[in-house]
Amino acid sequence: MNNLEFDYLKQMLYERSGLVVTPEKGYLIESRLAPLARRNGLESVGRFIEEIRRTRDEALLKQIVDAMTTNETLFFRDSWPFERLRTSLMPEVMAMTKASRRIRIWSAACSSGQEPYSLAMTLAEMGPALAGWQVEIVATDISDAMLARARAGRYSLFEVSRGLPEHLLRKYFLPENDGWQVKDSLRDMIEFRRYNLLEDPHASGMGPFDIVFCRNVLIYFDEATRRRVFSSLSKVMRPWGYLCLGGAETVVGISDAFRVLSGERGLFGLAK
Repeated sequence: MNNLEFDYLKQMLYERSGLVVTPEKGYLIESRLAPLARRNGLESVGRFIEEIRRTRDEALLKQIVDAMTTNETLFFRDSWPFERLRTSLMPEVMAMTKASRRIRIWSAACSSGQEPYSLAMTLAEMGPALAGWQVEIVATDISDAMLARARAGRYSLFEVSRGLPEHLLRKYFLPENDGWQVKDSLRDMIEFRRYNLLEDPHASGMGPFDIVFCRNVLIYFDEATRRRVFSSLSKVMRPWGYLCLGGAETVVGISDAFRVLSGERGLFGLAK
């Protein structure tokens, strides 16, 4: 892949997904796009990029974005956000929505579904406390391939061994061949939708939400893109809404749409 091909790929990925790729990530580009090039009958990544530049084939462009998106995830990742959801976020939001008894939660950049299913299990475990409440989980991702996996709800033995407690595995999953299948009762709690964080959320019919999980995706964006995403998120959150980010992510110095919550790490409220 020459400089011209790299520059084209870099600009295309940034415009379509917000991803920032630098020359030192050449090994990552080669490892992820080489199999895609071969599947399309092309002998090299450079030849593949050349073909994309020539044809502007939308299906192939989406495949490239899918391939370059990092989809590392696991059940109950970092654990604390789900504990905070159960012990304080849900009770506080319930107090604010007691008239409608309706709560909406967004799992943004949900990858293969472990986060929204972890949210669903957390809510299901609240049992009688949510009797009479309508709680909706909307899970989105830019990758059609990841959404298909998430909707299917099938996970390998390795995947369910990462963060998923044994008692929840037995309660909410069914053994299937060499893996596990999420039970329909849990899958029915989640609406999976394709959504690009760079899109206008209103134009895409998103919101309003009481709680937004947007974790471990903004670390791949530059500051300008993070600012843009924070602005979009703030527009689809209710005034009392909470934003949960990854442990290495923050709004500080980037967005004035949110405020830091005292004593909290990775958890933010809308600016007053």
